[in-house]
Amino acid sequence: MINILLTDDHHIVRGGLKAILEKEPKFKLLGETTNGAEALEVLASGIKVDIIIADMNMPGVNGQELTEQVKNKFPEVKVIILSALDHEKIIVNALRSGASGYLLKNVSPEELIFSIKYIYRYKQYVCQEITSRLINRMLTIPEMAKSGDANHIEFSGRDVEILSLIAEGFTNQEIADKLFTSKRTVENHRQQLIDRTGSRNTVSLIRFAMLHGII
Repeated sequence: MINILLTDDHHIVRGGLKAILEKEPKFKLLGETTNGAEALEVLASGIKVDIIIADMNMPGVNGQELTEQVKNKFPEVKVIILSALDHEKIIVNALRSGASGYLLKNVSPEELIFSIKYIYRYKQYVCQEITSRLINRMLTIPEMAKSGDANHIEFSGRDVEILSLIAEGFTNQEIADKLFTSKRTVENHRQQLIDRTGSRNTVSLIRFAMLHGII
């Protein structure tokens, strides 16, 4: 029996996942939480959890922060990130933080069930859509020479999220709403990214990010 905890702040998403998981006789759904902090409380209570399925964007403790804390405090528990975010840097950062799997929210029920069973027995799994995309990119895009200016810059998951949303045309307020933060925080983060990359403006920043494969 695989003991599973759902962590997502969207009730509809949790409901859909619950309906899928409860049909699988080898799964036991222990409960639902709305953010990483609540999930950590469940683990701290002593309840035996094998796998946490968590969203990336959640208020308070997000998916990557949850993964990092689970890895440090409860290393026997595996975390699967189930997210709409499909940017390569975000996926890589999640896996580096200790996630055992990364699935997109449009994954089929069959692949979701397979991935849980695979991760429970083995180590890591990334959904087929992401895997195919990365393989195609490797085969079709020529390797770009990395400039010295980019080699020493580290980009966090939040950096990539904000860069991606800026590139998609969202305003500072819309980005703040999506990331559960303030408009001023997003404005400051945007300016810090411009300063760190030596960009002249937002357009130059996005060009830098695309040129170096950050988004």
